[in-house]
Amino acid sequence: MFFTIPTIMTWTRIVAIPLIVGVFYLPINSALGNLIATVMFVVFAATDWLDGFLARRLNQTSAFGAFLDPVADKFLVCASLLVLVHLNRADVFAALIIIGREIAISALREWMAQIGASRSVAVHMLGKLKTTVQMVAIPFLLFHGTLFGLIDTQVWGTWLLWASAVLTIWSMVYYLQKALPEIRAKAR
Repeated sequence: MFFTIPTIMTWTRIVAIPLIVGVFYLPINSALGNLIATVMFVVFAATDWLDGFLARRLNQTSAFGAFLDPVADKFLVCASLLVLVHLNRADVFAALIIIGREIAISALREWMAQIGASRSVAVHMLGKLKTTVQMVAIPFLLFHGTLFGLIDTQVWGTWLLWASAVLTIWSMVYYLQKALPEIRAKAR
């Protein structure tokens, strides 16, 4: 099911990447560019929840959708982090922690699926919490201003990004611990 409503929504997250990046190259004032990029990120990130809801509700779940959904999320997050590092709004070390973990856990999940042990690295609440914190930090850093005259989004976004980096390490350790018995068994 390549072209169901939920799968098309997932594809929009991938299509969003050059649009969000492109905003920063438009000849518009930076505050407007920040606002447009923030709104786009929030809208496209919201499709992550919505496509899953619709897939279940419309009975349009598929193996392809289950594959594409986390890939789209990782692309959107990684591309946004790279833009934020380029704009000097995010620490490169925090971005490397997050991107490195995504690559490592994706590879671990692929290997575990090949050996028939994918259940041991199924998505855990800790990973969901990490994703939620990232999805709040990134728009704060994209906005790069004062929200409602009270909230310095750069300060909050930086703190949340580092909280996300800590959760990233924590969740990676959790997934590796869950996979360790299978890894040891296959190493023999």
